[in-house]
Amino acid sequence: MAVRIKTDDLMSEGLVLPVMEEFYSIQGEGFHAGKAAYFIRIGGCDVGCHWCDVKESWEPAAFPPQEIYPVIERAAACPAKTAVITGGEPCIWHLEPLTAGLRKMKLKTHLETSGAYSLSGEWDWICLSPKKTFSVRSEWYDVAHELKVIIHNRHDLEWAELQAEKVNSAAYLFLQPEWSKREETMPMIVSFILKNPKWNVSLQTHKYLGIP
Repeated sequence: MAVRIKTDDLMSEGLVLPVMEEFYSIQGEGFHAGKAAYFIRIGGCDVGCHWCDVKESWEPAAFPPQEIYPVIERAAACPAKTAVITGGEPCIWHLEPLTAGLRKMKLKTHLETSGAYSLSGEWDWICLSPKKTFSVRSEWYDVAHELKVIIHNRHDLEWAELQAEKVNSAAYLFLQPEWSKREETMPMIVSFILKNPKWNVSLQTHKYLGIP
């Protein structure tokens, strides 16, 4: 029991996290697509997107808590000096110690979040990808560097415009086809962007490349 209490305390402080996986790859989506980065995927998500392609990340108990400092060291040893924190929904957890450690090692910190939870951590780049199932906390609209909306059907284009009205004016805007419906949604995305050129196309290029 004492060990469990200690672990819970460390998790609340962000000193241990349920890390699902770490890997060195190429960013496949959004503004930084094509750039090498070290990815740290943290378990836990209750946003519940039915088309999520990493549903195995949803249950944090499936991933034993890891101390963050070995994770930071492995990221720092990577040739690319960018660490992407993703999930799941990483902002369920307190991320300040992780990002402080990464930045101390001279790494850029990038975040992928739905915006459903409070902002924590120090970020060089924030990709806000809101979902209809959870409301976005208002602070995320102010700090997001890019807004990436997943398009599953035509109604999502209208919803994307509502999200664009809320985000700060400096944020880059991306529409990304949901992978399983890309052949159906890509033509409507192209047509929409040609009429609304403030938007950009984001593709899951890592899936075309066959890499993580």
